[in-house]
Amino acid sequence: MTASTLSEHSVGPLAQVPPGEGRVFQCQGRLVAVFHLRSGGVHATQASCPHRGGPLADGILAGTTLVCPLHAWKFDLATGEPTTGDSAITTYPAHVSENGEVVLTVEPG
Repeated sequence: MTASTLSEHSVGPLAQVPPGEGRVFQCQGRLVAVFHLRSGGVHATQASCPHRGGPLADGILAGTTLVCPLHAWKFDLATGEPTTGDSAITTYPAHVSENGEVVLTVEPG
């Protein structure tokens, strides 16, 4: 991935994602799970667990740890590294704009 292929894209208002939950959005031809931390921050990852394709947006958040809803694999939302299991997940830079929109930085899928 090179800097020239990356671009920022709004996926909608943060209000679409309740605190402590995740939602799936389509961005640049890929499905991305966006998580709204109870602390107010946002993180974005691939939408499916690498283990068995579980819907990560339906997972449980414990701080910045995401627990897959199917088989309880755990991932660090900031890095994508597994804390249980043996496969990492892809993460995407995400932030909330001044007007409350969730903005992701991704390359075309």
